[in-house]
Amino acid sequence: MGRTAVVILLLVFSSWRMTMGEGEGEGEGGGGGGSRRGLFILEKAEQVVRSEGGEVRVVKGFGFPEAWPEGWGWGLAGGRRGLMHIGFIAMEPNTLFVPHYLDSSLVIFVRRGDVKVGWIYKDALVERQLKMGDIIHIPSGSTFYMVNTGKGQRLQMICSIDASESLGWSPYQAFYVGGGTHPQSVLAGFDSATLAVAFNVTTEELHTLLRSRTAGPIVYVTGEAAERQPRRERDLDRRGEGGEEINGSWTWRKLLNGILGGKSNAEDKDKGKAVRSPDPYNLYDHDPDYRSKYGWTIALGEDDYHPLKHSDIGVYLVNLTAGSMLAPHVNPTATEYGVVLGGSGTIQVVFPNGTTAMNAEVAAGDVFWIPRYFPFCQIASLSGPLEFFGFTTSARRNRPQFLIGQSSVLRAMVGPELAAGFGVSEEQLRDVVEAQKESIILPSWPEKERRGGGRGEEELLLINKIAFA
Repeated sequence: MGRTAVVILLLVFSSWRMTMGEGEGEGEGGGGGGSRRGLFILEKAEQVVRSEGGEVRVVKGFGFPEAWPEGWGWGLAGGRRGLMHIGFIAMEPNTLFVPHYLDSSLVIFVRRGDVKVGWIYKDALVERQLKMGDIIHIPSGSTFYMVNTGKGQRLQMICSIDASESLGWSPYQAFYVGGGTHPQSVLAGFDSATLAVAFNVTTEELHTLLRSRTAGPIVYVTGEAAERQPRRERDLDRRGEGGEEINGSWTWRKLLNGILGGKSNAEDKDKGKAVRSPDPYNLYDHDPDYRSKYGWTIALGEDDYHPLKHSDIGVYLVNLTAGSMLAPHVNPTATEYGVVLGGSGTIQVVFPNGTTAMNAEVAAGDVFWIPRYFPFCQIASLSGPLEFFGFTTSARRNRPQFLIGQSSVLRAMVGPELAAGFGVSEEQLRDVVEAQKESIILPSWPEKERRGGGRGEEELLLINKIAFA
């Protein structure tokens, strides 16, 4: 990047900050008000699916000010490869998300409830029963459906929507295979005579199939289809090691008959071949990568769960005790998207020129993103713990570079060169850099030190100079 481009970038940053302030302010939860609350708090979720049986809301990935020069946004996010949306799926008890496929791949995280997911894998239908904490990958273009199997419990899921392969019809494009007049099946776009010949049925039978569904994409499962669920769940449990299906898969004819409440004449005849497919991975079963009395962190990548390699999406979960801080750090290989699951706190982000990009309060439901290379930290409020979950735009080990703490970059580089860089003596540098005895997750100051009573004014100024240089 040339010197002129750098100057232009810093002028844009400064102009935006003067217009928007430093991103501080109050706001409602639920991913609200990026332009009002801060550059890296994403806008409110957009409802993209609404049915009597549930809904889907999507928070669109990053929200760069329209005044920024074309291209800056892509650069910060890592190009189209870094473009990700965050989806929130809610389904009422005993409901089905009808079969469809997307132009984007999904990594689904079950926040609450139980769900059965069926999708096409290597030309066969496979099903997996997921519980709270489970993660599953659905490739783009793979037809899938979901059934809320929780007893009287509303299902809540969070998913990454990878837009790198999308058609560009924001935030994603769904193609419904099952459907009638609402949603309309993609099959309905073909000529009736062509479909009748292809299905080897009469046009009357065809019209019954394509005009029956009117309740939207998320529908209540009733009649024979609902009665089949307990038996099919028992069959689902009869798997070999590694996720191999013993009894094969349900054919599309049986699936459509189940949805429409009809009987399947082929049920006893049509036995599919055994298919080995990925099992879900439970995030809560993963040992923390780091744990102390101040909190813990979990990072999941392709080495932990192989399907993430295909989507090139990482997953993480962080829990901070009241008042503690995930130390200032930098993600060198990925952009990060996060959802606050519980509690409240503050997120601080720093511009490349060393000025504050955002210092915003967050609460449960808020969605944020952090560009690759930008220094940032998360701080739990004193009222209780802060828990947040999210995705990164790389399934490889991210290896965040911490700037403060026992395992920090500053601690590793303590010496005359770094001291000269700050313009202080090496002794002064060590007094500050080596004062923190914790790593990664840092405790809050004692009350007297938060008020400034425990440290001298010169020492506090030096700490600020080193921490935010």
